[in-house]
Amino acid sequence: MSETQPPIRTRQLRVAVETGTILHGVDLTITAGVTVALLGANGSGKSTLVKTLMGIVPVTSGSAELYGADIITARRSVPWSRVGYVPQRLGLNSGVPATALEVVGSGLLDNRRFRPGRGARRKALEALEQVGLADRANDSVQVFSGGQQQRVLIARALVRNPDLIILDEPLAGIDRASKEALAGTLNRMRGQGTTILVVLHELGELAGMIERAVVLRHGRIIFDGPPPPAAHGHDHPEHDHVHAHADTAAPGHTVPDLRSEW
Repeated sequence: MSETQPPIRTRQLRVAVETGTILHGVDLTITAGVTVALLGANGSGKSTLVKTLMGIVPVTSGSAELYGADIITARRSVPWSRVGYVPQRLGLNSGVPATALEVVGSGLLDNRRFRPGRGARRKALEALEQVGLADRANDSVQVFSGGQQQRVLIARALVRNPDLIILDEPLAGIDRASKEALAGTLNRMRGQGTTILVVLHELGELAGMIERAVVLRHGRIIFDGPPPPAAHGHDHPEHDHVHAHADTAAPGHTVPDLRSEW
């Protein structure tokens, strides 16, 4: 694999389940060091796309590559250690209680390593420091707020020191202060050259750092380009301009049509 390969590339990616097709031939290339927002209404296929990239949802046809390695035909060649994944905030309040340090340390495990390696504790503490939770390292995540749990999940992804981080709705269901803290963490990563793909319902607190917006509607990309300024500014994320157009665009609209309307 060459370093010239983009972190993410899909070609005619199609994903179908028993209830129907979710992604309809998605072509997407994300180059290194760019911060990209994947936007769209509920059911547009955003989470399915990132789960497919992570190998969680199977590909029906087409291809999906991470750093030039196809996630299906060359899965063992995928440099998973370079990729950090933050799922939607699920599962931290069930099962055996775990401390923040244990959850973050689990990010260093893989199919070949079932116990943390040397220096794992130090790396986990450093990752928690990045999200402002080093002082809560030995606390159970079950007593954390939703925003704090989300920050723990981000720290679990950061512990790998990834070149690419994929986040699925990291701002959903958390308070404004936690959103601002998460935005600060992601902005620091962006400054370090990390490639960021973040699934959002609206730009909100991340509006200032998003360089490219990709909007899905019914499993198809209907816009791909620089996000326009929010109509009412940063204090009113519910009026996000990209999201508004994604919801109201007629099925026949094309990418140039949407761009000209803005």
